[in-house]
Amino acid sequence: MKKQVRRTGDHGIGQMVHVVHMSDDAQRLRRFYEDVMGAYVYMGVDEPHYLPPEDRYATLLMIGDLCIETMAPRMPADPQLPVGQFYTKFGRHLHSVGYKVDDLAGLADRILERGIYIGKPGGGRIEKLDPQTQYFFPSPRDTAGLMVELCRTDMPGDPRDQETWSSLQRMWRPHPLTIERFSYVTLGVRDLVSAVETYVDVMQAVPVQTGTDPDLAAKYATLQLGDCLLQLAEPVDADSDLGRHVERRGNMIYSLRFKVTDLDSAEGWLNKNAVRTTRIRSELIVTDVEDTFGAPIFFGTEEIEGDPFA
Repeated sequence: MKKQVRRTGDHGIGQMVHVVHMSDDAQRLRRFYEDVMGAYVYMGVDEPHYLPPEDRYATLLMIGDLCIETMAPRMPADPQLPVGQFYTKFGRHLHSVGYKVDDLAGLADRILERGIYIGKPGGGRIEKLDPQTQYFFPSPRDTAGLMVELCRTDMPGDPRDQETWSSLQRMWRPHPLTIERFSYVTLGVRDLVSAVETYVDVMQAVPVQTGTDPDLAAKYATLQLGDCLLQLAEPVDADSDLGRHVERRGNMIYSLRFKVTDLDSAEGWLNKNAVRTTRIRSELIVTDVEDTFGAPIFFGTEEIEGDPFA
């Protein structure tokens, strides 16, 4: 059976088609996810896909119910092109998220009516969405720092869209990481109130939970955006890792978090595979970014209060 996708908003924001993770070698990052995280690779198994207009390599893979696109510019990176520019500025880092939208033109109109800049694929500004346009990126300046791709279609070959998805789930659950499901993407922001207003008003995200997270040293709000949760987090301690991240990069995607059933097993497996971790408390660990290609990855056993996907 295919994955049953939940949608939000008037325009049908649905499946989060991928999280893009930027590195200097898409295939090396793919091997890390495959060997350590138990990923199922469905594009770029033998060699990465090369896209000439963007001068970049990429692979697609599933970690539990999360699709990750590993991406790298052709080296040496061309800072005149978007992929090369991002790598030149930020290096190995989480890059963006993408969503399938049922009514892409309607969502584009809503975004444009609010004065938000929309970039064309390959560069330039969209004043009115062409019916043939397959995807676009609102300016991160207007989306509280989140680089988000909004598109008409799912990723070709996405396992979640296949009738075999329910069977594939049974294959990844016994992995030593014991991943139950993806929890959320965390976006570091300077102003939580403003960021929440942006997502609730413009993207019609649904508020789920607010509070203070002592682990991140941050005020946060968790929102449902399509078939995924997004955590917006404003640091309250400039010396915390999130605080330094926001100070250095401004509003920007920060980390990933997974729900697991056995944290000791997950921690042991990661350490066995040369991924150092910190046990923040009894129910939560985080990876050392030096071992996970610049991306903090959290693993925890707790449920999120009000989680619509629990």
